[in-house]
Amino acid sequence: MTAVQAPVRRISWQTRARNNLVPFGFTVVTMVLFAVFFVWPAVLGLYYSFTNYRGYGTAKLVGFANYVELFSDSDFYQAVLRTLTYAVLVVPLGFVVPLFISVLLVGPFCRWSRAAQILFFVPWLISPIVAGVIWRWMFGESFGVVNFVLSKVGIGQISWQTDSNLSLATVVIAAVWGGLAFNLLLFMAALRNIPRSYYEAAQIDGASSWRQFWSISLPLLRPTSFMVILLSSIGAMKEFALVQALNGGGPGNTNYLMVQYIYHTGFELNKVGYASAASFVLMVMLLVIALIQVRIDRRTELG
Repeated sequence: MTAVQAPVRRISWQTRARNNLVPFGFTVVTMVLFAVFFVWPAVLGLYYSFTNYRGYGTAKLVGFANYVELFSDSDFYQAVLRTLTYAVLVVPLGFVVPLFISVLLVGPFCRWSRAAQILFFVPWLISPIVAGVIWRWMFGESFGVVNFVLSKVGIGQISWQTDSNLSLATVVIAAVWGGLAFNLLLFMAALRNIPRSYYEAAQIDGASSWRQFWSISLPLLRPTSFMVILLSSIGAMKEFALVQALNGGGPGNTNYLMVQYIYHTGFELNKVGYASAASFVLMVMLLVIALIQVRIDRRTELG
């Protein structure tokens, strides 16, 4: 007795076309949005970088004059140096602090993990502009809460806004606080995905908590660590809203980061072509930083 073979169900071309229509529609919409909000502004900005456009009137081609002027401007180099200094301070702190907190919150001995998570995630709900205003009120020299407390304990007031280094330190503290929640979320999710059997085996072998973190947690967090460092580096290099609301790049222009410098030259001095050239230099710097980090990550993975 032969087995009856089930008939093969053929899908009509109308059904196949209808099933492919939805992903095709999403792809087209994404491409259109990418072209309108990224490709076209980038092409327009590149064109303006070779002109003397001032935000009004017609743009006249000037060749590489904007780039020549840019690389001969001492204020530009100061902005680059301040931006790199800011990134060097923010990125390590933005990595170590959330990693340390996430290890404590995910650990089995943390009794108030839920309440602590809610507390640490509050900065994520606040926009950078509002956060800058909050920290400006906290570190104001004549009206700030911090100086009020310091004066009460006999230390005296500190020049948080008029001293360039202290002003930058204030921005660094505020930036680490503002980016804590996102990095904390990434680290906590990654730590919870590590099998507990690894730690149980390490405990049987007599490994201490520090040895377990160094030999198990940290190596398995490498993909997440790479993502945190990469995103933090890019975010630090193009920081604007927090600095603008906190101290406006002050005192004076001593703490102008790259985006503050571009904003000042483009919107306050009406040198749109010059600011466009500075924007493309910043974009090249971001690409170089990203490529270096990707190369280091690949070498570490192969090693």
